[in-house]
Amino acid sequence: MVEIGIPILSAVIFLPLVGAFFVFIFVRSHVGKQESVDNNARNVTLWVTSVNLLLSLVLLFSFDSNKNGFQFEEKISWIEGYNISYHIGIDGISLFFILLTTFLMPICILASWKSIKNQVREYMVSFLVLETLVIGVFSALDFVLFYFFFEASLIPMFLIIGIWGAEKRVYAAFKFFLYTFLGSVMLLLALIYIYFQAGTTDIPELMKIVPGFSGNEQIWLWLAFLASFAVKVPMWPVHTWLPDAHVQAPTAGSVILAGVLLKLGAYGFLRLSLPLLPYASHYFVPLIYGLSVVAVIYTSLVALMQTDIKKLIAYSSIAHMGFVTIGIFTFNRQGLEGAIFQMLSHGFVSSALFLCVGVLYDRMHTKEIAKYGGLVERMPKFALLFMVFTMASIGLPATSGFVGEFLVLTGAFIDSTTVAALAATGVILGAIYMLWLYKRVVFGKITRDELKNIWDLEKQEVIILVLLAVMVLLLGIYPNFVLGPMHLSVENLITQVSK
Repeated sequence: MVEIGIPILSAVIFLPLVGAFFVFIFVRSHVGKQESVDNNARNVTLWVTSVNLLLSLVLLFSFDSNKNGFQFEEKISWIEGYNISYHIGIDGISLFFILLTTFLMPICILASWKSIKNQVREYMVSFLVLETLVIGVFSALDFVLFYFFFEASLIPMFLIIGIWGAEKRVYAAFKFFLYTFLGSVMLLLALIYIYFQAGTTDIPELMKIVPGFSGNEQIWLWLAFLASFAVKVPMWPVHTWLPDAHVQAPTAGSVILAGVLLKLGAYGFLRLSLPLLPYASHYFVPLIYGLSVVAVIYTSLVALMQTDIKKLIAYSSIAHMGFVTIGIFTFNRQGLEGAIFQMLSHGFVSSALFLCVGVLYDRMHTKEIAKYGGLVERMPKFALLFMVFTMASIGLPATSGFVGEFLVLTGAFIDSTTVAALAATGVILGAIYMLWLYKRVVFGKITRDELKNIWDLEKQEVIILVLLAVMVLLLGIYPNFVLGPMHLSVENLITQVSK
């Protein structure tokens, strides 16, 4: 453990916002120099996100996995007279979600380097602001602060989809915004009720007070939480915004949406629903199991019917997040650690798969599966890396996907063999639709003339995908890199939800 004496967590949260301010104010357009301005915006944003990644590594190397409670805490009175503070801190759970965010952000900027040509400065500002807001969610230890970051993260993502997306981007952006915003109105009402009953919005304090609420109070509050978090996951049947958002979003938008934003809802369950409302969390286990099993099986079957590569991967994301919600509500160490690990694994794997789709789209300007075939002849590097991520998606041993699914199914088996058996069918279905996709796109002979001139991965694309492949294999071969630091935090969560 390395001792540090500066507010490092605040620095990680707000450095991207400072970078966004700099890009917006000082990187200005001049007549005849738009290309230079765009390049400056790209370079500054890449530097800021890269420095923030290095800062977040300081959190990792300074984190004491044997220490109980939250670390790197900062608490300053925010709204005087109302007992509402700027209170931040992290534990072994939130640490790795911050690292996932800071790792993916420079990759998003590199992936957008050539594909985004209009309003580049504004695009880069949107990503920097989004990074601050998402890291803020994972760091917040005050309910009001959590809600602020949680809701504000909608705005930059709404702009990314609505301005830089595909043909139906405005429809997809508004659908995304309305689904997620309307669900969160209930979370706001729950926040207000808890504040008036408990007299504080400090989450560690609420963990001592709110579990003492009556059973009926917990049930209604839990349902209000569910209305917000289920949409963000997204859980069936409030998942329909996700395929549209992915199909219309630019490649980097899909990466950050699948890699990070889908984790906010599940993180809400971990940080708020379970520790604050333990009685209601146990009470609604059958509901969560039922919705999750339907999500795993139903969306896997829907994925089999897709003709658009992006839509297929989007439905696979819903299925994988179904495993996450099953694991969270097992309330045992295997299930909870498996759910968290699965979220991190999905962050890397789904991001890589969407980047692979972006590589093809940049060359052929189509996402239709039928338009491809035989790419191994012209794109052997792409075929190899695409295979790594396909295998990780279906849970091949030695990849991160295997560890997450194995732990979740183990935890589910301990709690309910029926749920474990039903969820396991999702593993089989996942292998079917992903291998079917890989076969259609990569194998066979090139029969279309337009594919005969397609070129393999460029240097920048190789670097991006290799970095992700390294993380997928590292977590698959050495999962204790993540599991070790989170053990104590998960044990604390189990103790809290057992009250």
